[in-house]
Amino acid sequence: MKKLVIAICSILVVCLGLGLAAQKLEGNSSSSGNKNLIIYNWGDYIDPKLIKKFEKQTGYHVIYETFDSNEAMYTKIKQGGTGYDIAVPSDYMISKMRKANLLEKINTKKIPNFKYIGSQFLGKSFDPKNEYSIPYFWGTLGIVYNDKYVKQGSIKHWDDLWKKNYRHNILLVDSARDIMGLSLASMGASMNTKDSLKLKMAKTKLDGLGPNVKAIISDELKMYMIQNEAAIGVTWSGEARTMLDSNSHLHYVVPPEGSNLWFDNIVIPKTAKNKKAAYAFINFMLEPHNAAQNAEYIGYATPNIKAQALLPKEIRDDKQFYPSQQAMKNLQVYQDLGPKKVQEYNDLFLEFKMYGR
Repeated sequence: MKKLVIAICSILVVCLGLGLAAQKLEGNSSSSGNKNLIIYNWGDYIDPKLIKKFEKQTGYHVIYETFDSNEAMYTKIKQGGTGYDIAVPSDYMISKMRKANLLEKINTKKIPNFKYIGSQFLGKSFDPKNEYSIPYFWGTLGIVYNDKYVKQGSIKHWDDLWKKNYRHNILLVDSARDIMGLSLASMGASMNTKDSLKLKMAKTKLDGLGPNVKAIISDELKMYMIQNEAAIGVTWSGEARTMLDSNSHLHYVVPPEGSNLWFDNIVIPKTAKNKKAAYAFINFMLEPHNAAQNAEYIGYATPNIKAQALLPKEIRDDKQFYPSQQAMKNLQVYQDLGPKKVQEYNDLFLEFKMYGR
């Protein structure tokens, strides 16, 4: 009997040991999971060296996934099951995500470096109290032209794109809001108009631009302009910055009658699994030296005032990419127009792509 009791006790001790070991392994696994930070961002939209630096400083492991449009990002996050801790949507999409209850409220008290964000970049219509988003980069929509084919200074306004001497020599970025928007701005209309008549007029005007359009493309636009494949391109300021750095014949212009002023902001989705890591990452990216390094790598303008001061003088004083407050007055931030109106923009732009050229 005594031997039986001893045997039973031995079995219990072994089982208990195995249970503790399993619990320890489970705890380690859970701890390991909490060390992951999953970022959902545009492609090539952060200096890879900063990711390595963040991992080294904090011990977190960054998993970096990319999207190619705000709509694709929205759909994936709304479907759930993603667990992204950080995402980087554009202004109008932040409004849409807020309305769909997809975003976590952000406590800026947990982000000491938030103080370096310039006041002019806060309180925007898509997030009036900055409760859901932190400014990441900002920029403009404009025109890049090549002085090998275009007389320097002769491109100033959107209407200049319609000149007959640019036949089959213009590249347009493949974006309904931007191309419909430039046509609206050239007519003196709001780039956020919901007036169907004005939208049809803008599309009709675009049809007149058709003969001048060589191609409507995305990432390839940058390469083609650098390689002198077209005289003119309509694109965003950060892409233009890279082009100008690679080809001295290129110039960037933001038409004074108005254009888009866009903001990409960092958000924390409701489905985030590691909010502590998300806050650590946001604060890290707002550290002025890190923000300046990121801005130099990406080419877009930083909203971090302290970081701006750390940039090379030729960058921070370049009014093409850091325009004055006066120049920014005619720039318009895109608003969330609602699904029906967005579809109207998209349909008209698709008609232009298919039949207007």
